[in-house]
Amino acid sequence: MNIGRLLNRHAKFRCKHPALIFGDQRLTFESLNSRVNQLANGFLKLGIQKGDKVATVLNNCIELLEVFWAAAKIGAVAVPLSPLLRGKGLSSLIRDSDAVLVITESEAAGILNAVKPDLSHIRSERYYTVAGEHPGYMDYQTLKVGSKDIEPEEIEILQNDPVNIIYSSGTTGLPKGIVHTHYIRGLYCSTFALSWRMRPESICLHTGSVIFNGAFMLMMPAMYLGSTFIFGRHLDGPQLVEIVEKEKITHVTTVPAQIIAMLNAPNFSPKALSSIEAICCMGAPLHKKHKEMWNRRLPGTYYEAYGLTEGFFTVLDKYDYEKKPESVGCPTPFSDIKIVDSQGKELPAGKVGEIIGRGPLAMAGYYKQSELTRQTIINGWIYSGDLGFTDDEGFLHLVDRKKDMIISGGINVYPRDIEEVLIKHPSVREVAVYGVPSEKWGETPVAAVILQQEATASPQELLEWVNERVAARFQKVKEVVIIDEFPRTATGKVLKRTLRDMYG
Repeated sequence: MNIGRLLNRHAKFRCKHPALIFGDQRLTFESLNSRVNQLANGFLKLGIQKGDKVATVLNNCIELLEVFWAAAKIGAVAVPLSPLLRGKGLSSLIRDSDAVLVITESEAAGILNAVKPDLSHIRSERYYTVAGEHPGYMDYQTLKVGSKDIEPEEIEILQNDPVNIIYSSGTTGLPKGIVHTHYIRGLYCSTFALSWRMRPESICLHTGSVIFNGAFMLMMPAMYLGSTFIFGRHLDGPQLVEIVEKEKITHVTTVPAQIIAMLNAPNFSPKALSSIEAICCMGAPLHKKHKEMWNRRLPGTYYEAYGLTEGFFTVLDKYDYEKKPESVGCPTPFSDIKIVDSQGKELPAGKVGEIIGRGPLAMAGYYKQSELTRQTIINGWIYSGDLGFTDDEGFLHLVDRKKDMIISGGINVYPRDIEEVLIKHPSVREVAVYGVPSEKWGETPVAAVILQQEATASPQELLEWVNERVAARFQKVKEVVIIDEFPRTATGKVLKRTLRDMYG
């Protein structure tokens, strides 16, 4: 199962069908495959061999996907890194991945220059920039110059050979290199094509960064079916609505913040988004208020996914939403989940514990971290660090992350329970609850809030409002702080640790 062969197939049988759209750039499968072949042959001329790691430090761009597919064709391993990384955070991941080649962009080259002394294992001619020259870097296009656009020489690629290393966002510690194989990415193709009810005529939009795993949950099935994959850079709510309307998007993968941005966009309307057949929210739970807003306006289109880059997933299908609106669905085919206590004993339906899962999408392991892999995968089960419960029908319900749970007076307080109350206030657009130290209780909840446009609610008003409505005394909030925006990871997750440091 060599996923690099997918483009060749579509270049032959769907040659003129749109493959990638990025801004004004539009590539058919024929032109995409030609560009990828040139790059793959350029890699080979440069001496890149099977198993070599190719790192990118790029914002969303066509070249980022060219690198992934070119590496796949020759058995190299793509290592996409965030251009938001700085200093040791960047150099440590490049070193950890054993990258022998780095492709970046001119605006990030200065940042990379600062850590080059830490990367002495990479030869000077192995640094390249796209979209602009920079001293000390080769032009990315020179990798293609003189290279033929035919399929590269055949290299034996086995299904368990690695195809990428995705580094975790590091919200719960140091980033870890998660290894996926050709087999795993091949299963992404069929698993998520089925999950989102896709077809070759689907027109797909990924709203976030394509360096993280969420993008592969749409890109892989699109490339498998020969559908059209569209992405952009730093798209806001109005731009997302505009793209959906212009391109007649059928399938969207997004994170909660972008659904909220679309709902609040001045050009939002059911008519503008009428082409959507499936919008899948992933990365973090979407509060019930926003789910209901979306489903009132675009009924029968909402999906929700929960899972780990490490390798198991649940999907709430649009036809299950009506009966299970607070659930994140059931496991994907050939996968299992269960809820366990601190000793690893399975808990019955309705009991909160750690979510664990297993299945064929499980990672090959953390790169060069066998002990950490053994701590995460125990007897074939991946331990998520997330808390939840299953209902009587086996559907999964998220509660919170273990590390976000607040222990107040010896009682477990789940921030999401408080968030679901406060988000109902008409002035509140987004909310994040976290724990702060308390001499009396150990920890106590604080709520950070983003207000709706032109809303004038005060922190004291919101504090009194939520504390009158929470279900228990131990859920009462100590303080409400109003801010303009949340600190987030590149995948859109709210950094509650940062909020705690910034606002106490």
